[in-house]
Amino acid sequence: MIKKEIPFTVEIYATSEELTIADATLLASARAITSAAYAPYSNFKVGAAALLSNGSIVTGTNQENASYPVGICAERVLLSTVASQFGGVGIITMAISYDNLKGESKHPISPCGICRQSLSEYEERTNQPIRIILSGLGGEVYIIEKAQQLLPLTFSLLDIK
Repeated sequence: MIKKEIPFTVEIYATSEELTIADATLLASARAITSAAYAPYSNFKVGAAALLSNGSIVTGTNQENASYPVGICAERVLLSTVASQFGGVGIITMAISYDNLKGESKHPISPCGICRQSLSEYEERTNQPIRIILSGLGGEVYIIEKAQQLLPLTFSLLDIK
């Protein structure tokens, strides 16, 4: 038997004021778009903003449904929009933020498992690593080099060929 460690690095910033102008602007878009989320059941609004390789910025929000927990996360709304409207153009950076209407929104959150799988596969199909910026409406900011780091040992397109 062998043991293998699969580490990854996270950049941690005390606030968004420490970010580059481009990253701070993208995070501000994600924070702002949380207000457009439809989350009457969880009261947990999530917004995502992405810088595409063609220079466009696309946003998405979580959308819940009366048939709760049927709904779709902000990250997958954004990925679907990019794939549908931009023909699978690569995403350079995605910022994700949230507004917890029942509590505080001051620490980074990370995508759910389904979103991690979707982000990982989108990276693979566009051959473009997606930098991920994670934050709440304030507080610390995490930056991860590529989405696949959030899901080591991912199930991928290569597994079904």
